[in-house]
Amino acid sequence: MGDRPKGDFSAASLHASMLQEVVGSRASDFLLHSYHRSFNGFVAKLTEEEKQKLAGMKGVVSVFPSQKKKLHTTRSWTFMGFPLNVTRSTNESDIIIGMLDTGIWPESESFNDKSFGPPPAKWKGTCQESSNFTCNNKIIGARYYHTEGKIPPGEFASPRDSEGHGSHTASTAAGDIVSKASLLGLGSGTARGGVPSARIAVYKICWYFGCSDADILAAFDDAIADGVDVISLSVGGWPMDYFEDSIAIGAFHSMKNGILTSNSAGNEGPGPRSVSNCSPWSLSVAASTIDRKFLTVVRLSNGLFYEGISINTFTPENSVYPVIYGGDAPNTTAGYNGSYSRYCYPDTLNKTMVRGKIVLCDSLSDGEEPIVAGAVGSIMEEGFYNDVAFSFPLPVSAVTAGTLAAILKYLNSTSEPTATILKSIDYKDEYAPYVVSFSSRGPSPITDDILKPDLTAPGVDILAAWSKATTVTGSKWDKRVVPYNIISGTSMSCPHASGAAAYVKSFHPTWSPAALKSALMTTVLETTSPKNQGKIRIL
Repeated sequence: MGDRPKGDFSAASLHASMLQEVVGSRASDFLLHSYHRSFNGFVAKLTEEEKQKLAGMKGVVSVFPSQKKKLHTTRSWTFMGFPLNVTRSTNESDIIIGMLDTGIWPESESFNDKSFGPPPAKWKGTCQESSNFTCNNKIIGARYYHTEGKIPPGEFASPRDSEGHGSHTASTAAGDIVSKASLLGLGSGTARGGVPSARIAVYKICWYFGCSDADILAAFDDAIADGVDVISLSVGGWPMDYFEDSIAIGAFHSMKNGILTSNSAGNEGPGPRSVSNCSPWSLSVAASTIDRKFLTVVRLSNGLFYEGISINTFTPENSVYPVIYGGDAPNTTAGYNGSYSRYCYPDTLNKTMVRGKIVLCDSLSDGEEPIVAGAVGSIMEEGFYNDVAFSFPLPVSAVTAGTLAAILKYLNSTSEPTATILKSIDYKDEYAPYVVSFSSRGPSPITDDILKPDLTAPGVDILAAWSKATTVTGSKWDKRVVPYNIISGTSMSCPHASGAAAYVKSFHPTWSPAALKSALMTTVLETTSPKNQGKIRIL
């Protein structure tokens, strides 16, 4: 198999049909990935006998084993041109990154301190230890802030992370090197931060209800005095005057004290002037893609396969499941008709009709209504966000409007439609890097003649450390507790820039925040992607 067939063709269907001749009806369970954009081929799990049988088929050029190669979060830093064996400063362990976020999960392997000596002498911070939290020589300081009365139920009265976000950002910026990390097999590889030997100081400012300005400023105040070198803050709100913006104020004082503040640009894109955290003295970071995407195949019982996007870790227990269109299963008892249930809005689906089936929805949701209604999976129209994958508490594939229409046509063609949603696979995105749709755009809505964001960094499908006090999605219906999770947002791109700034700081400890910003914004590399040759990307 070599040349790509001319015209339209379904690679998944073609490859599955070839495999069926070798392994039988469960071919799709063995098909791991189809190459179809530039050439024709596939990856499959085969025995030696099956390999030989496939090799003898007409039209097959070659069949060869996939060898293990050395591994080079699990992909983003290498994609940035920042490999594991990059030159390191002997001063890296003296660098302290202040993480203002939801706290941290200290037991994560990303925060292991086995190879670390005592904190640097310049550290003046403290650790608010409790019965459920202690620091170490990697996490050298930790505080939590809550000015609004009692700690909310379900939250920790300590710097411990109950949400996952803070652990994710901290490990992205400065997590230690962890091999064989993955989200239940997805995104497998070596997880690491930009500066694995740097220290982390945690300032828990966010709870499930949000992050108060009072707590943000308190954390800035402490972090500056504690002696951090870089502040990373993946938090924001609507743009406002600098003098009324707690983050802009905190970042200004950090700058005056020689500390660079790295901020997320916001997830309100792609409209213009949607960027937040746009003070001139901070580093505002947009989100771009890496060359790894997650694809989820829907297999219909008529033999057709359709590709959608999602992060689906579920392996189907049965070969097929009944399929129903949400518009045909309205919850009439609650007063809804098909014009509402087609979108699978909350409480709109008839539980009796949906239970045990895959439900087809005309919009993208968090999956709560299908799972509450008893569905075993959902096929959703992806809508606007077609360049980023999401996790759901049940098997989901988000497909294009055209694909959804094709699947609906199949439903209407048979009295007993059935399908299966397969576990996601990853494939190489040769168009990367590009700014993702949700990333907020400039220019600055506060100061017209300032261009913001300052730069972009990986913020899509990033695998990093997670809190075991929550689940993959945070939904009460989700039972998957994991040490590493894959999420997206400018919250993920910000710590990439924070880590890069800390790396430069380790070589140039006297450089000002402006000098660090300049170094990051003016260091570029011509991309080698065949789809993006001639373009440049920030290192």
